[in-house]
Amino acid sequence: MPNDDIMTVKELADYLKIAEKTAYRFASEGKVPGFKVGSAWRFRKSEIDRWISEQERKEVNDG
Repeated sequence: MPNDDIMTVKELADYLKIAEKTAYRFASEGKVPGFKVGSAWRFRKSEIDRWISEQERKEVNDG
């Protein structure tokens, strides 16, 4: 998958290994970077990868 591939909620859930419902909730609550196309959520893989790195840094600093 190239870095700027656009993912759906299902693809995001698979990528993060979480339930689709959880991925949708994270998007709705602004917990993951995403955008809407009409009523459908979409996510840029490069932004999700950056978000993952930020979460890992928070864990190290908070741990």
